[in-house]
Amino acid sequence: MGGDRAPQIVVDGAALARERYPELRYLMFGDKKQLTPLLDAHPELVEITTIHHTDSVILNEDKPSTALRSGRDSSMRLAINAVREGQAAAVVSAGNTGALMGMAKFVLKTLPGIARPAIAGIIPTARGETAMLDLGANVQCDAENLVQFAVMGEVFARTVLDLQRPSIGLLNIGVEDMKGVEAVREAATILRETTLPIVFKGFIEGNDITAGTVDVVVTDGFTGNVALKTAEGTASLYANFLREAFKSSWMSKLGYLLAKNSMQTLRTRFDPRRYNGAMLLGLNGIVVKSHGGTDEVGFSNAIGVAVEMTQHGFIEKMTDDFNSLQTDLNPQKEVAGQ
Repeated sequence: MGGDRAPQIVVDGAALARERYPELRYLMFGDKKQLTPLLDAHPELVEITTIHHTDSVILNEDKPSTALRSGRDSSMRLAINAVREGQAAAVVSAGNTGALMGMAKFVLKTLPGIARPAIAGIIPTARGETAMLDLGANVQCDAENLVQFAVMGEVFARTVLDLQRPSIGLLNIGVEDMKGVEAVREAATILRETTLPIVFKGFIEGNDITAGTVDVVVTDGFTGNVALKTAEGTASLYANFLREAFKSSWMSKLGYLLAKNSMQTLRTRFDPRRYNGAMLLGLNGIVVKSHGGTDEVGFSNAIGVAVEMTQHGFIEKMTDDFNSLQTDLNPQKEVAGQ
């Protein structure tokens, strides 16, 4: 029930996703009176979808603390509960981000060895696609948080981006070792010395993000969110400038007609719907956050991310890597345990 045009785009997106993943089955949590006619418009969904009725909905303006206290019967909370209870493999929501993170952390808990979950997203680059985290869940981070984000991002890149040995970079104000705040420098030292099979490339700068210098960009939530919003704003500004340029004269309009196919390729490459679906990494369950303003195509892609993470055993791989990380950082604990 979350999102600017819910539940219409949720149901339509579910139908599109099932075309790509015929094995999908759905549990939909929300107002049955609204959902039933929407499902009837997609006969292929009716037999593979179970509606769990609830009148309670988390609104976009609700604070996470309020949602936790009063949203126990909300569509969002019930959907997360279904993952905890093993009824569903993953939850996808276009609703309130803060409420989703707060509820998911409360219900699912974090995986052993992970102090804080992080929001990860995929962005287009000159080399293809790059994963970036954290995108806003943790405003302040210490070195341990950043190291954990690096491990989570590495597993995510292997699982969703299908990279065998993804490279990792720490976002900083310079590439020199002495640059940056203490937490970033300390995290770099730990990642350089770890025995985990991680390809750590050191520090990267802001322009390296879109250049695709590394496969995984690691930073705190404040910096990551600002960088992401700046990139989105720049892309939007560029698109507006381009439209204005092509409308400026009859010659430019003719030029647009000649370049129409190329422009369509460019538009497809930068279509934000292709990259919809931010992952809440570090939780003991798969939770994908769709952009609230997306359409059915974007929502279907968010469902696709959840499917890929499920099929590739993301939680199991994450658990194994963090067990190795804890042994690597605290070898004396392993000896004591023996």
